[in-house]
Amino acid sequence: MSLTVLNVAYPLAPVGLDAVGGAEQVLSMLDRALVSQGHHSIVVACQGSSAAGTLVETPAETGPLDETAKSRAQCVHRAAIAAARARWPIDVVHLHGIDFDAYLPNDGPTLVTLHLPLAWYAPDVLTPAREDLWLHAVSAAQQETAPPGSRLIAPIPNGVDVDALHEQRSRRNFALVLSRICPEKGIHLAIEAARRAAVPLAIGGQLYPYRTHAQYFADEVKPRLDRRRRFLGPLGFSAKRRLLNAARCLVVPSLAAETSSLVAMEALACGTPVVAFPNGALPNVVEHGKTGFLVNGIDEMAIAINASADLDNETCLRVARDRFSLDRMISAYLDAYRALAKLGGSRARLEAIR
Repeated sequence: MSLTVLNVAYPLAPVGLDAVGGAEQVLSMLDRALVSQGHHSIVVACQGSSAAGTLVETPAETGPLDETAKSRAQCVHRAAIAAARARWPIDVVHLHGIDFDAYLPNDGPTLVTLHLPLAWYAPDVLTPAREDLWLHAVSAAQQETAPPGSRLIAPIPNGVDVDALHEQRSRRNFALVLSRICPEKGIHLAIEAARRAAVPLAIGGQLYPYRTHAQYFADEVKPRLDRRRRFLGPLGFSAKRRLLNAARCLVVPSLAAETSSLVAMEALACGTPVVAFPNGALPNVVEHGKTGFLVNGIDEMAIAINASADLDNETCLRVARDRFSLDRMISAYLDAYRALAKLGGSRARLEAIR
């Protein structure tokens, strides 16, 4: 059954091979998989995006990302979705943004991936009345946080392309952070931990022009940087792969309830241990003492950064191959697409299939 799938990105973040955010990376992986398997992939995303399929590009916001800019982008996205549905025979619309309800089509088979902590969504959006609108989490740990009355189908766990990520490279003595630059990611804590561990730290990430993000960088991150703790800015896929395969460890100092931590899976796919706070789904990704360390506080993080050099890189890679399969993720999404397109949106029928 050939499918025509319309994937819709968050309006303020570009998608493509070099995308920074986890939601944007998942969308891009789905786009490439659909095309490679002979389906028609259509992507609605802002300027600066790239797609393997058909890209419907919306204007990028170039100023501060305030509520006015967000509302303007949502309005343009809504029009682009309507135009795409009028032009092509869309089988399924797949939404990825936290603000999906602002441009949600009124009808038709629709899938929503909840990439972020469920507490960040308005409670009423988790209880859809439409039978052709399915919402799902990206991990069992995330789904367990759903408020009473939520109507979610079974989780579709994230996966990563281990073969594309892993490459033979000599290990070097530095720790790595890959993250959006914002308060909930706790990057200042990783800098302090690396300093106490006396280990260099490279920080790759995107600083979006949200007021709170810029203030956090100016107040908490920039003053802590020095010759051995460096901010590299946003990294494309090739640079990210190079650093992940060379680093002693990846540090995930997130203070938020991580729903899946795609970056931790990517690190393990490169054979690189992960040092992280045990927030959200991270305890289900990192096997303490085997593929990394789960720590509490800066002092423990510093000790773990040093101890990570003693962990086995091949074990990390083997675990990534066994547990975080991209093929498994793609297959689950295709099953959901086919069920939505064919069965008219019955949640009960989807659960019976899966």
